[in-house]
Amino acid sequence: MEEVENLPIFTNDAVVLGILMLILAFVFVTSSSKNPGWQKFYRYVPSLLLCYFIPAIFNTLGIISEDTSNLYFVASRYLLPTSLVLLTLSIDLKGIIKLGPKAVIMFAAGTVGIVVGGPLAIWIVSIFWPDIVNGDMVWRGLSTIAGSWIGGGANQAAMFETFKPQEELMQDYTNVFTAMIAVDVIVANLWMAFLLYGAGISKKVDKIFKADSSAIEDVKKRIEDYKATISKLPTLADTMLILGIGFGITALAHLGGDNIAPFIAENAPYLSQFSLTSNFFWIVVIATTGGLILSFTRARKLEGAGASRLGSTMLYILVATIGMKMDITAVAESPGYFLVGIIWMLVHVTILLTVGFLIKAPFFFTAVGSQANVGGAASAPIVASAFHPSLASVGVLLAVLGYAVGTYMAWLTGVLMQGVSSTVIP
Repeated sequence: MEEVENLPIFTNDAVVLGILMLILAFVFVTSSSKNPGWQKFYRYVPSLLLCYFIPAIFNTLGIISEDTSNLYFVASRYLLPTSLVLLTLSIDLKGIIKLGPKAVIMFAAGTVGIVVGGPLAIWIVSIFWPDIVNGDMVWRGLSTIAGSWIGGGANQAAMFETFKPQEELMQDYTNVFTAMIAVDVIVANLWMAFLLYGAGISKKVDKIFKADSSAIEDVKKRIEDYKATISKLPTLADTMLILGIGFGITALAHLGGDNIAPFIAENAPYLSQFSLTSNFFWIVVIATTGGLILSFTRARKLEGAGASRLGSTMLYILVATIGMKMDITAVAESPGYFLVGIIWMLVHVTILLTVGFLIKAPFFFTAVGSQANVGGAASAPIVASAFHPSLASVGVLLAVLGYAVGTYMAWLTGVLMQGVSSTVIP
């Protein structure tokens, strides 16, 4: 009976999808409205942020829920790789290379922020509220957040297995891990919301940082100029070809992931530390690689028929399904762990902004470098495309780098947190 009471109002995915699509339609229609009231509203509230937060409110109110829906899985496994193909179809790879090393530096700064932030957060909380972080299970559970925030789900699972206690303590460990998942999702998504807002005021931030964003603007301009030369009214055949290529490469990506990941897991299991045994890792890599290869062929001209527009549509659907994962009231259930998570994230942000200020990095690199760590391949392209659709692939490439170093850095974070716990907590 309790399970029935906890069910959302709508559990049919067809209904839930309809609600999400109506939300997206509402946001985009009002954001493009000539009404002065809407124009003033969207001057301060980015439309992409609403695409994320309105579903979160619906989830919190119990209208819809990610727990009873497969839409996020469908969007992340089918629409995301397809959108990556379509968004990288017209990529200016030479232009991205010209962006320079600052993107990688900011990604590295984000990783350092996670590694340092975890132990520092435990130490700070232990001074004022030692009971919150007391116990062997806490640092073990927090290590799984490190895996998620540097790499992704595969790295998180790796940390769960790496730091799990003896069998008789597994139930307590599992309970803590469940709470840590809530901390992971809520804190990471709140930070993504700030990044999406920051994308709308990036020029102001760049002025404060005295950052030179000319290279980024040059890439965007070259993409826009190229679109103008090939732009045409798309026919049904054009749209079908675009979707055929996008979903076709997604099919190849799944086929590759279904075979490559198990093969590596069986023959070289030690490569799991690089996430090479993760099916999702190979889906993202193969889809992105397919899009990059097509950017050197005649398929690049499909951008003129709206390839990136269709890719962006799929990405926004993913944004809405991510919003469904956030329950705003969940903070009240484990306030202590959330305090650790918030302090941890603030350390990450402080290091990012400090390094960004010192090297005068454009806010785009700060946002994408952070999200490539914290959000991974599922959300880094969302943040990148908030600046411009053609820049989505930068987020993907950095997110793949996060997969590669995630397990190593998360393990180091776990060891450091263990050291802090055993030293400063009685």
